[in-house]
Amino acid sequence: MFFAGIDIGSLTAQAVVIKNGKIIGAKTISVLPHPVDSAKEVIDRLLSKQEIKWEDIKCAVSTGYGREKIQQEGLTRENISEISCHGLGAYTINPNIRTVIDIGGQDAKVIKVNQSGKLDNFVMNDKCAAGTGHFLEVMSKTLGVSLDELGPMSRKSRKPVEMSNRCTIYVETEVIHFLQQGVSKIDIAAGINRAMAERVVALARRVEPEKEIMMTGGVAKNVAVKSEIEKTLKVKMVKSKIDPQIMGAYGAALFAQKQEGAK
Repeated sequence: MFFAGIDIGSLTAQAVVIKNGKIIGAKTISVLPHPVDSAKEVIDRLLSKQEIKWEDIKCAVSTGYGREKIQQEGLTRENISEISCHGLGAYTINPNIRTVIDIGGQDAKVIKVNQSGKLDNFVMNDKCAAGTGHFLEVMSKTLGVSLDELGPMSRKSRKPVEMSNRCTIYVETEVIHFLQQGVSKIDIAAGINRAMAERVVALARRVEPEKEIMMTGGVAKNVAVKSEIEKTLKVKMVKSKIDPQIMGAYGAALFAQKQEGAK
């Protein structure tokens, strides 16, 4: 039997199909204006690619923004918070995981799970763009580099700049000032990633993270942010065996499988 998870974020939408707990296929697209349209598009593309019919999906669960509307439209049987989905997904990949740092486009979450993989505690930042993927997106545009370049280029820095502000708008002004002063883009990029990591670490310390930590979400692909968080928390992140950006959808698919099994 096939089970599906649909995760609609602020910038991207993901869908995952599993069978016996294993991923059969996954798809990521840029979001459309309406979350239901995003859900339909991403799951249709995935099913078409895998040559699976919608009727073959025994159960589907939605998560992320607009997850309730997606369920109301009849696309999914249930909706579950992305906090629980990221926690279950990471724990399923590695049962030693106790802390998950999920950084998406508009928010950041630090999630703690117990020895059974169930949610134990969490803290979330969704009031400020600083410490989110949007922060990095704004800074990369200001710096004149792609988002994918921001992490690798900063690792070449030997003298990262210090960002004195915490607000995204003011940090953007600082970046412009550094550029006008002729500071190397490499050193500015390193300062941006370090500032990002500092905000995430401050959030993580509010729940006293345990050492078995995994990063999920799109920002987990930024090697510099990940490295700075590891350095500050004095840990080595547990590597995800799947694309960290599809973790929420994977967790949702796992919940779909659990629900069917509980019937």
